[in-house]
Amino acid sequence: MTSFTDLVAQRFDRRAAWCLVLCAALTVVAALAIAATGKGELPDFTELVEKVGPSVVSVRTLERGKLLGSPHGTDPNMEEFLKRFGIPMPGGRNNPRGGPADEEPQQRGVGSGFILTADGFVMTNAHVVEGADEVLVTLTDKREFKARIVGADKRTDVAVVKIDATGLPIVRVGDVGKLKVGEWVMAIGSPFGLANSVTAGIVSAKGRETGELLPFIQTDVAINPGNSGGPLINMRGEVVGINSQIYSRSGGYMGIAFAIPIDEAMRVADQLRAGGRVIRGRIGVAIAPVTKEVAESIGLGKPQGALVRSAEAGGPADKAGVEPGDIITRVDGKLVDSSVDLQRLVGGLKPGSRAALQVFRRGSHRDLMVTIAEFEPEQQASAKPVEPGASAATKSALGLAVSELGETQRRELKVRGGVRVESAEGAAARAGLRPGDVILAMDNTEIADVKQFAAVAAKVEKLKTVSLMVRRGDWVNYFVLRPVR
Repeated sequence: MTSFTDLVAQRFDRRAAWCLVLCAALTVVAALAIAATGKGELPDFTELVEKVGPSVVSVRTLERGKLLGSPHGTDPNMEEFLKRFGIPMPGGRNNPRGGPADEEPQQRGVGSGFILTADGFVMTNAHVVEGADEVLVTLTDKREFKARIVGADKRTDVAVVKIDATGLPIVRVGDVGKLKVGEWVMAIGSPFGLANSVTAGIVSAKGRETGELLPFIQTDVAINPGNSGGPLINMRGEVVGINSQIYSRSGGYMGIAFAIPIDEAMRVADQLRAGGRVIRGRIGVAIAPVTKEVAESIGLGKPQGALVRSAEAGGPADKAGVEPGDIITRVDGKLVDSSVDLQRLVGGLKPGSRAALQVFRRGSHRDLMVTIAEFEPEQQASAKPVEPGASAATKSALGLAVSELGETQRRELKVRGGVRVESAEGAAARAGLRPGDVILAMDNTEIADVKQFAAVAAKVEKLKTVSLMVRRGDWVNYFVLRPVR
C-alpha cells in the first residue's frame, strides 16, 4: 500500500520533470530567437578586433634638444608599471646609450591612428603630432616607419601623415547618420603606450557640444592618454569616429569620452591631402549665444541663432548689411540652432560664393545676401572707452541716467544714434549695465537720442521685463532688465 508521503513525492517528481522540460523548451526558444536576431546579451568583439586591428597604428612623436618630463603627467607608480612591462619612458629617462638626454631626439608622446589608404595615408589627431620634429608610425606587425606630416587642422583636431609603404590593410568608413545612442562601439589604441589595447562601451550621446567647431560623439568607452587619434568602431567593423578627448578631473578616464564624427573628419582629411590645409569660409562677425531670456524679451521666441556682437568694418557681413545686435537665424535656408552652428555652416562654404542670411532685427526677420570670404586668424577687437556725451545726464524710471552722444562719438562708434549711460541703479545695475555703455535700442525700438529714450522708457510697464541692445566698447550685446516684484 502506497503511503501518503510516497504519493506526494511522486507528484512532486512529476512536477519537477515537467518544469525541467518547460525550462529546456524555453531555453531552446530563446536560443533560436537570439540566433535569428543576431543579438545576444553581450556582443563578441573578437572578429572585429581580428578584422580592424591590423589597420590601427601607434604614433610616436620625437622632439630634439629638450628634456621632457613624464608622459601625459603620469605619476611615479605609473612610470614603474610601464618600466616593468619594458615600455621606455619619454624624456630620456631610459636612454639606452647612457649619454645626455639632449644628444638625440627624445620621445615626446604616444598616440594612435588608422590607415586610410593602402599606400600609406594615416589619420590621427592634430594634437598628437603638433610640435613634433619626427613622427614614427608602428604597425601591428611591428614594422616601424618614419612619417611625413601631410597636414594638420587644429580647429577640428584632425591630422594626416604619410608613410612609405604599400599593400597596407585599410579601415572601412561608416555612416555616422546611422549611428544610434545606446549602440555598442569599440576603440583600439595605445593608452599609456600599451599598443593595440581594445576597449568597448556604448554611444552615450550624439551631437554633443563642447565649444569646438565639430559636434562630438560621446561614449563610455575607456579612453586614456595615448588613445587619441585611434578609431571608434561600430559592430559592423566600420570607423565612425576618431577618439579625441576625455572629460576628466584626474587626467585619466572617468566614464566620458568624445570622438570626432568620421564624416566631418574625412572632409577635413580630403582637403589636407589635396592641399595641406583646410580652406574655410568667413563673414567677419563676432558672435555670442542667444539666451532664453533675451529671446523671449525681444520676441524671437525660442533661444536660437547667433547674436552679432560686432561686424568687421568693410567685411562680408558689413557689406551685406548685417548690423551689431542682429541675430542670424539661417544660412542658405539651414537653421542656425546655436552660435556654434553658424561657425560650422559658414566654415563649410566656399570662399567667393554667395549665401543667403536670415537675420532677426528689432522684431522681424530680414533676408540678406553675403559674399563668403576665406577664413583667416582674426585679432580680437579691443574695447575703446566711450567719451562723455555732449549734454547733461537725464535720469529715467529704469534706474538709468543717460546723456546724448556727440557727433564725434557717433562717427567713432559708427552708429546712427544712441545714448550714453552715465549711471545705473536698481534693475539696470542688477542687469549689468554700467557707465560708458551706449544704448542703441529698447524693446526692439531704435533709440536716436535722449528725448526718444525718455519717451520709450515712459511707456514701459513697471512690472514688465525690458530688453536693451547695448554697445560696450567694440561689442554689442542684449541686457534684460527685470523689475523687482
